[in-house]
Amino acid sequence: MKGFHSTRVILPEGEREAWVLIDNGIIKDIVTALPSSNDVELTELGNKILMPGIIDTHVHINEPGRTEWEGFDTATKSAIAGGLTALVDMPLNSSPVTTSAKAFDEKLKAAAGKLHTSVGFWGGIVPGNDNEIEPLIKKGVLGFKAFLTHSGIDDFPNATEEDLRKAMPIIARHNLPLLVHCELTDAHKRETNNEQPATRNDSYTNYLNSRPKKWEDDAIAMMIRLCAEFNCRTHIVHLSSANSLQQIAEAKQRGLPLTVETGQHYLYFNAEDILDGQTQFKCAPPIREKENNDQLWQALKDGLINFVATDHSPATPSLKEIESGDFMKAWGGIASIQFALPVLWTAAKKRDGNFSDIVRWLCENPAKLAGLENRKGKIAIGYDADLVVVNEEKSFTVDEACCHHKHKVSPYMGETLYGVVEQTYLAGEKVYDDGKFQLLNKGRALLK
Repeated sequence: MKGFHSTRVILPEGEREAWVLIDNGIIKDIVTALPSSNDVELTELGNKILMPGIIDTHVHINEPGRTEWEGFDTATKSAIAGGLTALVDMPLNSSPVTTSAKAFDEKLKAAAGKLHTSVGFWGGIVPGNDNEIEPLIKKGVLGFKAFLTHSGIDDFPNATEEDLRKAMPIIARHNLPLLVHCELTDAHKRETNNEQPATRNDSYTNYLNSRPKKWEDDAIAMMIRLCAEFNCRTHIVHLSSANSLQQIAEAKQRGLPLTVETGQHYLYFNAEDILDGQTQFKCAPPIREKENNDQLWQALKDGLINFVATDHSPATPSLKEIESGDFMKAWGGIASIQFALPVLWTAAKKRDGNFSDIVRWLCENPAKLAGLENRKGKIAIGYDADLVVVNEEKSFTVDEACCHHKHKVSPYMGETLYGVVEQTYLAGEKVYDDGKFQLLNKGRALLK
């Protein structure tokens, strides 16, 4: 039997000293004193934080088909280096996109032998694939993702309200979540009659103004309406518009099965600090102003926003238009999977956050969305022994040498972050230790 001792174990009831005992990859017991008769291989952690493994439910791995953007090998190595013991892969930007059972088989084949952390999968909702929803469920997807605006990938077109009306009753019948990218661009364009003024393409302000909060607010209003009509678990991904917080609060007060995430980048960066031409910051919805983001922070602390996910969406430097600085042409996505914890902790500690908050935002609540809440996301008896050791006071500066993403393009480059992941354990086995990979290919596919 293995055991871990720390004076700072993050448990569901809070932070305290404990011994966590592991047997066959499962947490067998949590005790306040180690029995002298126990034959335990003990790891002493002192006052370093022992927390559950991080779960990121919003990751674009891009394999098969666009592996030059990232791929399972580099994505899941980056994951364990960042303390992520489980993640859920989005149905795009791979090729083929995961909108059919056949495509899902190709995805699983591409992942074989390359999973260094455990990986679940979302299926995709696109026009005309409602007949593929149940076959995908039988294959083991954890839920579905839809876009309400162009996804950036032509083979993953946006779903209309009519498409969602076909899909949501099926998804609801299986009690799975529908994740939605909420921007209704077409409605806005009709209102403005497409009269967009000429803009400088390297201007961040112009890019920000090109994707107004109204797009998000209108889309979220539509999804709340459909959520109520079909009683389908509905999840708003990467919320950036604080203007939608009131309607979200009202929907939750009505008891609707609505959940919401925001992204680390909306909580760490502010639009006022982004310089023209810095396309590494481009994402959709965009990073907004400090006043807006302060409201997101408050909503997260109040529990109105359920959790935080990276939306790791890497691309090649050429697709990010790093040299030209053209925001209108650049791929919209933030590469960040390895830095999920330190980015959030660095920002949270300035706002009197604590590691019980971090565990709720990065472990416990994401597990609920993915249907993993009975085995992952907590240090509790009977749960998988997916654990992370963190030195909360230690800092590091993000550079190419420490970054395991395939491409070293990220807005976090050069940032000094607190909260160093020192060790990562999968099912009680040490897979990452002090900057070095110890065991690879220990992840597995998480199928429903």
